[in-house]
Amino acid sequence: MHRFYVENLSELNKSVIISGEDVNHIKNVLRLSVGDSITVSDGSSRDYECVISQIDDEVIADIVDIHDCNAELPVKIRLFQGVPKADKLEFVIQKAVELGAVEIIPVMMERTVVKLEEKKKDKKLERYRKIAEAAAKQSRRGIIPEIGEYMSYKAAIESLYDNSGINRLVLVPYENAEGMEFTRSILSKAASYDEIDIFIGPEGGFADSEIQIAEEKGAVIISLGNRILRTETAGMTILSILGFILDK
Repeated sequence: MHRFYVENLSELNKSVIISGEDVNHIKNVLRLSVGDSITVSDGSSRDYECVISQIDDEVIADIVDIHDCNAELPVKIRLFQGVPKADKLEFVIQKAVELGAVEIIPVMMERTVVKLEEKKKDKKLERYRKIAEAAAKQSRRGIIPEIGEYMSYKAAIESLYDNSGINRLVLVPYENAEGMEFTRSILSKAASYDEIDIFIGPEGGFADSEIQIAEEKGAVIISLGNRILRTETAGMTILSILGFILDK
């Protein structure tokens, strides 16, 4: 069933009003009609099953059922992705959303090749957020995952240790880490955390100093196996493993 997102919904609502770009998509792309069923999410893991009752400049749909969305993992997972070359970040965002991440943050690291142009930054983030929304619709997510602002590696690491009291696990998959048994033992406890934050290096990998900073802050350095993975593969690998462990 086609999915749309509308903020500030309430169980007291009898109908949902859809406006903006989604109206054109409903009318001219999907060619939906009065009487067709759609799912509307409030962006906080509640799904409203609806039937379209009016299509004009806005689309009005009557609510017939409300229930929790089962697409969200019980642990919040955030992906801190070292910014890769070309359009690889778009691919990473799309797949990370499909695999259950609640936020993807682009991180500028020591070996990041891309030079971030300030004048293009906002436009890039806007595109990334549209990709996240499209991927959320396709994978029937109960939320639209956030795309964070570009951060430096140091700022990203330090932001996780702000004495917020969150029971979090910070994972850094690293090609020079050894011992899959250690990785398995760490990931087996994934469900005991409120939040899991994953750092993925760029094409050139992590600098030694970045691994040292992560260890000093309390991050857990893990291996993803005996093969060297590309930056766009590493995040998908750990997200897939965690999704398998955590999904109910």
